Amino acid sequence: MSVIADPQGRRSVQVETEVPGTAEQVWQAIATGPGISAWFVRTELDERVGGKLSCDFGGGMVSSATITAWEPPHRLVAEDRTWLQDGPPVETEWTVEPIGPDACRVRVAHSLVADSDQWDHHLVGTESGWPTYFRVLRHYLEHHAGQPAASFALMAPANADAEAIWGTLARALGLPAPAVGQSVRVELGGGTVAAGKVTRIDHLPEAHGAMIAMHEPTAGVLLASGMECMGMRLASVQAYFYGPVAAETAGKQERWEEWLRGVFAAESAPPPAP
Repeated sequence: MSVIADPQGRRSVQVETEVPGTAEQVWQAIATGPGISAWFVRTELDERVGGKLSCDFGGGMVSSATITAWEPPHRLVAEDRTWLQDGPPVETEWTVEPIGPDACRVRVAHSLVADSDQWDHHLVGTESGWPTYFRVLRHYLEHHAGQPAASFALMAPANADAEAIWGTLARALGLPAPAVGQSVRVELGGGTVAAGKVTRIDHLPEAHGAMIAMHEPTAGVLLASGMECMGMRLASVQAYFYGPVAAETAGKQERWEEWLRGVFAAESAPPPAP
């Protein structure tokens, strides 16, 4: 879907998905800090008009928005003045629409007001990025809704394009030729092992990667990708853990950091002096 522009200069994109659960269950997942952290990024949310919504994307990237509409369990609107440097505020609207006794349609719309298409590529980027996170949302609601959850997001700089970064990361995961159904097993050091199975491979305009359903050391989801974002070339690992040992497992984030730095150490090292 392309950017939609109205006569008043508002430019917008929207993405939607269908998920299991009642409106109240889905609202808990998309409109509370713990709920959003279980499938997107670590989030703090003050549940009221005028409250803050802060998302930590890892690598020091934190967004901050102000809630301008709060209508549980169906609608939430927030305005972010930090997203676009020297650009207009971005408004994000979330809606939850029941489509049956135990299913809902979730829709997210991003919009801004501008007299040109200067910022459209930022909107288009969100349009291509949300489907990956929506798959994690569906997995969470289908298998782990209401369970304790913990997550983290890691990034490492790399000197290659997104496809090549993903190739390096995939080989480190034991996936020289990534495909759905393949098993993944990574030794992180300190006796920590992560294992699971590939459920999705994505090749997007600015990112290449995989979704992995984890079963060791606990149930969860791993998103691994190579990306080009705002002029940066990055390897990204996002992990979501569910169940009674979720927090303990996410607390071993440092082992993942050491592993990721090791994979890309040669990539980020300066060239030898002549």
